[in-house]
Amino acid sequence: MTGEGFPLLVDLVDRGLIRILDLVFIRKEEDGSVTGMEIADLTGDGRLDLAVFDGASSGLLGQDDLDEAAVAVRPGSSAGILVYENLWAAPFAAALQRGGAQLVASGRIPATALVAALDAVEEAD
Repeated sequence: MTGEGFPLLVDLVDRGLIRILDLVFIRKEEDGSVTGMEIADLTGDGRLDLAVFDGASSGLLGQDDLDEAAVAVRPGSSAGILVYENLWAAPFAAALQRGGAQLVASGRIPATALVAALDAVEEAD
């Protein structure tokens, strides 16, 4: 991990777009065992890159979640598990409800599917 995405994550928090509820890091060893990781200086600049998220633990993530995530991690790799709240969503949903709207479904498009769809549109043009 290079830590390249962390400033973007901090920016989302600073702008009030998201709230970090849980942030946990794991490492899957070559033998398949999984351990928790403390992330310190990812960029090598001598500063703790994730100090702003120190203690971000709502209790929503359980051991079963970490075990499930570990299945997707290749041996010798590490991963971050992030639970966040879209702070923009609650006021938007409340305004829609006040206007008589009713939520009938919600979902999330995986980033890889979105990128693939955009690439397909670009290739078609």
